[in-house]
Amino acid sequence: MPDIIGTRMHDDGRTARQVFDDVMANPARARFGFGDRLAIVNVDFQNAYTRIDRYKTAYETDPRQIEHVNRISGLARAAGLPVVWSRVGYADDAGDAGVWGTRTDTPDSLQNIKYGSDRHAYDERCDIHPGDTQFTKRMPSAFFETPLQSLLVWHRVDTVIVTGGSTSGCVRATAVDALSRGYRTIVPIETTADKLASYHWANLTDLQLKYADVVAVSEVDDWFARRQG
Repeated sequence: MPDIIGTRMHDDGRTARQVFDDVMANPARARFGFGDRLAIVNVDFQNAYTRIDRYKTAYETDPRQIEHVNRISGLARAAGLPVVWSRVGYADDAGDAGVWGTRTDTPDSLQNIKYGSDRHAYDERCDIHPGDTQFTKRMPSAFFETPLQSLLVWHRVDTVIVTGGSTSGCVRATAVDALSRGYRTIVPIETTADKLASYHWANLTDLQLKYADVVAVSEVDDWFARRQG
C-alpha cells in the first residue's frame, strides 16, 4: 500500500481555540505583511449585530471591539487613509435581498433589516466622521456590488484591514474578496466578533492559513507608529 503524504480529515480532540493558538504560535508561519497604503474596512457595525441589549441577532466577543476599531480608524483618518463603514439593509419588500433573504421571514430575519430602521442604523458608539465612506451592502462581502473596489484603487491602497462581524460570515467574505483582488489583507483579532466561539476561532484559523494575516490589533497600532516615525 503506498505511503500517504497528505492528510485524511481527522479529529485530534483540540478545540477550535486550541487549533488557533497552535497555528498562531508557529514561528515559521509566513505573512503577506503590510504594504505602503492601507484602508480600514469596518464591516456591519450596525445595531442589528452589535447591540446585544436590543436584538437577539447581535453578538459580542471582545467588549472593547468598537473601542479598538474607533482607535485604528482614527489613526488611518489622521494619516489621510480611507476609513470605510458598511452595513446591511433592504427595501420594504425585500426585493433587493436576493435568494439570501428567502430562508426566513420573521422580525429578526436578514431581509427585514429595512433602510432607515434601528436595525439598519450604525451603532452610536462608532466614531464615524463625515469624510468616512459609508454604504449599504446587500450580500456578505463589502466588495460585492459596492463602490469599495473603485475607492481603494483611487486611493492607491495595497493593504486592507478588515474589522467587524461576523467573523464566520461577512468578515470572512470581505477578507477573501480582498485577497482575491490582490490586496494584502489584515484581520485584527480583537476587532472581530461572532456568536459562537467555535465559529470565531475556526474562521480566524482558516483566514490565517489561507487568506489573511490574523494579528493582534496592537500590530496595526505599531504600523501607524512606524509610519509616523
